[in-house]
Amino acid sequence: MSVLGGLLVLGVNGCGTLGNPHACAHVQRFGSITGLKADKVAYYKDLHAKPWPSVIKRLKECHFSNYSIYLKEIDGKPFLFSYFEYTGKDFKADCAKMAADPETVRWWKETDPCQSPLPAAAAKKEIWDGMEEVFHMD
Repeated sequence: MSVLGGLLVLGVNGCGTLGNPHACAHVQRFGSITGLKADKVAYYKDLHAKPWPSVIKRLKECHFSNYSIYLKEIDGKPFLFSYFEYTGKDFKADCAKMAADPETVRWWKETDPCQSPLPAAAAKKEIWDGMEEVFHMD
C-alpha cells in the first residue's frame, strides 16, 4: 500500500500481454474508492472533462497509465472509483516526484475539496481508500 497525494492505493502485480509483448515487463494495478460531495459532482466532472495537460504529462512521466475514474451513486450518495496501472520500477519515488510537482499540487487543491473520504481513509487522514483486487482477466 502507498499514499499518492492523499490517495491510498493497494497494488496488485499483474501482466497483460494482449497485443503488446512489452506489457509484461512489470505492471501493478491499483483500485481505490472515495466519496464525492454531492454539491461538487458537476465541478469534479468538469475538471476531469478537461484535465490539465501538465498533470497528464506528469502522470505519464511517473509511469501511470490506463487511469480511469468512475462515478456511482449508492443510496443517494456519490462515490468515485479509481483505477490505474503503474509500470515503473520505484512507485514510492515516482509518487514523491508527482507530489513535488507544483502543477499536480495545484490540481489536487481543486480536486481534494470535492472528495469525501470513507471512514477508514479519514481515520488515516487520507482521501482515497485502497481496494483489494479479487479478479483480473488478462
